[in-house]
Amino acid sequence: MTVITSTAHSRELGDELRRLRETCTDLGGRAMAIRLGWDPSKMSTIEHGKARASEVDLVQFLTACGKDADYLEMFRRRYEKAFDEYVIQMHDDLRTLVFAESTAKTLTNYTSNGLAGLIQTPEYADALYRLGGFVAEERIPDLVRFRGERQAILRRHNGPKCLFYVHELALRLQIGDASIMADQYARLLFDAHLIRVVPAHIVIPSSGCVLWEYEKAYPVAFGETDLAKLFVQDPGAIARTRLLFNHLDQVALDAGQSRSKLAEYVGQPRGDLDVSGPYLA
Repeated sequence: MTVITSTAHSRELGDELRRLRETCTDLGGRAMAIRLGWDPSKMSTIEHGKARASEVDLVQFLTACGKDADYLEMFRRRYEKAFDEYVIQMHDDLRTLVFAESTAKTLTNYTSNGLAGLIQTPEYADALYRLGGFVAEERIPDLVRFRGERQAILRRHNGPKCLFYVHELALRLQIGDASIMADQYARLLFDAHLIRVVPAHIVIPSSGCVLWEYEKAYPVAFGETDLAKLFVQDPGAIARTRLLFNHLDQVALDAGQSRSKLAEYVGQPRGDLDVSGPYLA
């Protein structure tokens, strides 16, 4: 076992090991450690993603949970990159994303050519997926439902403190029909306390990103394309992400001005259709 800095991916996989222990055995963490001949502190650090388990550790743990050789190999492949500062995942793999955002203390998001998934209405999300043309029709309802379920963190009493920077040009993109846009504008106005609007004339040379910060772990920067998700914990990249959000804080409208700007759009959906840009989380 090697103790190193945890990452969003290592904490997600550590949590998965904990859930496997709880669902596949009748053992608590201490009892499992005793069965494996480990110190209880080793069990805790591995299940919290704070230490890299050796391949032998993983085999011992997963075998005790009743997993076969195929499962062992699958988990080993997922685990081998868990502590890297840059982790790339397939776009359909959403487990690390959900764990990272739901366990964060603060979540800061900037979107340039769209609205963050956490502040989209179901109808807007559905229309957005259909406009892309690369998501199978039968998968769209599940993707929309999942996006809605993620939004529960905005209503949790102990959820992350969220701030969304939204470029005004994104507000002018018509996604779906006028009714969908009217409902989306109303939703944004309802969530105006979470939103800072970047005026249309301001140029921000960034496609958008998310910064998650934690009480007892290093920050994680997140970005995505239509093809892959990227989780970054490199200190230099985190510093650059902070510079972006510091700049946005300076150029964006303040809270009251942002609410007023959003109110201008309520009941006035735009007719121009322009769906260029990324499908952001």
